[in-house]
Amino acid sequence: MKENIGVDFLERTKYRNLDVPAQSLGYPNPPLQKPVKNQTIELPSPSLISIEDCNVREIIEARSSVRSYSDEHINLEELSYLLWCIQGVKKVVSGIASFRNVPSAGARHALETYIISNRVQGLDKGIYRFIAIGHKLEVIEIDNNVVREVKKACLNQEFVTESALVVVWSAVPYRMTWRYGDRGYRYLFLDAGHSCQNLYLSSESIGYGVCAIAAFSDENMNELIGIDGKDEFVIYVSAVGKKN
Repeated sequence: MKENIGVDFLERTKYRNLDVPAQSLGYPNPPLQKPVKNQTIELPSPSLISIEDCNVREIIEARSSVRSYSDEHINLEELSYLLWCIQGVKKVVSGIASFRNVPSAGARHALETYIISNRVQGLDKGIYRFIAIGHKLEVIEIDNNVVREVKKACLNQEFVTESALVVVWSAVPYRMTWRYGDRGYRYLFLDAGHSCQNLYLSSESIGYGVCAIAAFSDENMNELIGIDGKDEFVIYVSAVGKKN
């Protein structure tokens, strides 16, 4: 009988089966975010972005996965607002923790956020990383054909190419396992869900549609973003675009 990997994972990450985590052994706190190595682009300050009042219940009830988008561009103010909602930093305790607009186990915030620009005013088509502490974008790669590569990595789901942008969340596991050991892997997936739900709700509030994507080639997505798939790996993907 084939081993049940899921059941084995749950068993091995129960508290009684965990080793002593790195934090308890005295190892230093890992960096709160990856270092910036490339050119950066300033985003409009979230405090300057005005969003119409909306009814939270109506937004929640209207939320659905959208796979058909108009050819409209998203502007930088709207992009800034969405990024602020899904990973915006409210407070930083230097070298210790950041407190953001989404919950995270122990305020570890082990996710990094990338965007694939397809139709974003003011941005070339390509791959960018959201620098949450600093609220700006880092240019990873400019590529006019990148959205088609994303489509291939997402198992040829055609609606990806119609979106204005694709959000890609990656996980840096040691940022979480430093405190929680292997149980921290559970929390990475919970954190991705928190962030994606904020993307759904904030997008709905400005007339954009979202479709979360879990069906993707891990190897292809990791390679596309330029990460190794071990110390950092893609954990979730979502298309975003103006509703038809």
